[in-house]
Amino acid sequence: MNQALITQSVYGTTPEGEQVDLYTLKNENGMQVDIITFGGIITALKVPNRDQQFENVVLGYKTLEPYLTNPTFLGAIIGRYGNRIANGKFSLQGEEFTLATNNGPNCLHGGNKGFDKVIWKAEPIKQHDNIALKLTYVSKDMEEGFPGNLNVTVVYTLTFDNALMVSYEATTDKTTLVNLTQHSYFNLSANLSKPITDQTVMINADAYLPVDKDAIPIGTITPVTDTPFDFTTPKRVGEEIDAEHEQIKKGSGYDHCWVLNHQNDGVHLAASVFDPSSGRFMEVFTDEPGIQFYTANFLDKPYAPRVALCLETQHYPDSPNKEAFPSTVLNPGDIYKSHTTFKFSTK
Repeated sequence: MNQALITQSVYGTTPEGEQVDLYTLKNENGMQVDIITFGGIITALKVPNRDQQFENVVLGYKTLEPYLTNPTFLGAIIGRYGNRIANGKFSLQGEEFTLATNNGPNCLHGGNKGFDKVIWKAEPIKQHDNIALKLTYVSKDMEEGFPGNLNVTVVYTLTFDNALMVSYEATTDKTTLVNLTQHSYFNLSANLSKPITDQTVMINADAYLPVDKDAIPIGTITPVTDTPFDFTTPKRVGEEIDAEHEQIKKGSGYDHCWVLNHQNDGVHLAASVFDPSSGRFMEVFTDEPGIQFYTANFLDKPYAPRVALCLETQHYPDSPNKEAFPSTVLNPGDIYKSHTTFKFSTK
């Protein structure tokens, strides 16, 4: 029997001369996750196929340099605000705040230098049968335009039963916005140049959020019934990815937020992915109200579009400007908490 291990090595140095470390977490079964302190990025995730062969199932780079720009946010922790805020503006307590617009007219994933491009402090933790890496970061008041000093903790836990748990916590000294997520691109076949169109996806959601031309939710919650967005039962990703549907055309495939069922019931099954070629099966559990399903329609070199998919658990895009959406406001004295688990098995 293998032993659960955490190892640390130097991954690289930023242009500013800061050291970036790589932590490798390996459980007793041989499942392994590689995490760097730059952006809290998962650079590799090795899980077994039905023949017990361990292969990497996430997109990543071999060196630090491409992560310094990382335009598609491969593997990163996303904050302060995952997804889009329309026109890079929001109001809080009667005051308007202006953010960087880095995605057409919108602020995407926290701005020009979000949590994906900062160095996190790391502390390895060994629990009974599990091993974990605790990452912390202090986002200063008005960093990227967001108010309040925000103390953030993200804990990656690799469990004895082949799950990767991601737990988020944050506190603030001024009323602010928080919407954190994890932006790994999965391809369960482990052939990272092969499209994910033959993998089957289930999303536990009876509704989704249609978007405008700039990928901002128009504000309505629309049933998935009789649309290409119906994944209530497992469906091949490629089945309707190029359907003649206005919303599919706007995203060049899937790039939308689904409104999860059971969203007030604590951590529950939100989605699953199955790859028939390898037998790998991934289940996503979360206590977040939404999940952004993105089929990597705009991936760039060295990867091609649609060779992976993202399942980003989160609050809805543009919530600060949509009163009817669940709130992303965090007040002093309160604790932001969010939890997501990616559980791997084979079929």
